[in-house]
Amino acid sequence: MFTNPQKNVERFELLPGYQVADLGSGAGFYVLSAARLVGDSGRVYAVDIQKELLSKIKTDAMSKHLTNVEVIWGDVEKTGGTRLADSSIDTVIASNILFQLEDKDSFIKEVNRILKPQKGKAYIIDWIDSFGGLGPESSAVVSLSSAKEMFLKNGFEVYKELKDVGDHHYGIGFKKVK
Repeated sequence: MFTNPQKNVERFELLPGYQVADLGSGAGFYVLSAARLVGDSGRVYAVDIQKELLSKIKTDAMSKHLTNVEVIWGDVEKTGGTRLADSSIDTVIASNILFQLEDKDSFIKEVNRILKPQKGKAYIIDWIDSFGGLGPESSAVVSLSSAKEMFLKNGFEVYKELKDVGDHHYGIGFKKVK
């Protein structure tokens, strides 16, 4: 792994009681770290299209006595595909997913739909480059400037840029403005 999810999540300003959605949760590294921070009064939703990864997350959460994790089989590229309610989420986490998405605008619109008005934030961690064949194909990499442009045109503003999120990654936080 080229990033440190625990270190990164600690910079996302998660508070006890927060409702967090990890979209494209994969193996759940961010899910488990976030679940510890939001505590029993919070909830972390792991949303992924791969059922076997969701099963692993649920098993890992149970073995660590994290009862505030809910797995959702969903498609983050479709309106309503996360199966989360409108304006219900404090923080969205999306790590290593932008390069995989065919419909990035629909994904960003879904992020906007589920985030709470004014205070909802989305943290994006993604690849800067293709590293020795381990990252995405060079042609699939979504640059930081492209990510900014996509989110800005879909109702977000830059909240903060995160430094040192991984040797081959950038990190950026967006705030929902409309």
